[in-house]
Amino acid sequence: MATLTRQQANTLLLDGVQKDLAEAATIRTLLEQQFEAAVRHRSAELSALAENLAPLLEAMEARRQQRLQLVRALLGPDASMAQYSASLAVGARAAFDAAWTELEAIVRACKEATTRNGRLLAEQYSVMQRVLHGEDEIYAPR
Repeated sequence: MATLTRQQANTLLLDGVQKDLAEAATIRTLLEQQFEAAVRHRSAELSALAENLAPLLEAMEARRQQRLQLVRALLGPDASMAQYSASLAVGARAAFDAAWTELEAIVRACKEATTRNGRLLAEQYSVMQRVLHGEDEIYAPR
């Protein structure tokens, strides 16, 4: 990474969080659409949604890694986002903390939606396997 001033690093960090906020909202919408497509067994739509999700997730991961590098460059190898926030001036800290808190909430909601979608798809797969191949241990004790 090129040598940056503290102000440039701060700008990159806040811009990355703002981009993540915008993309996380899009990801959340796509995850809800994915759930609806799974409920309705629309495999083509599921594939298209996966193609739309992948680049957004990759971009968020790249920004996460950049944030980590910037925070460590500014505050040391074991620095955290909380330490970074505490290092900001009061006004900048309030803006950053608000954006960071919102991002954390959206990311948690996306993780929960992903887990829900994965469970639904796994259950659907299991049902289809039983329909196609029958129960392997139909008389086995439970």
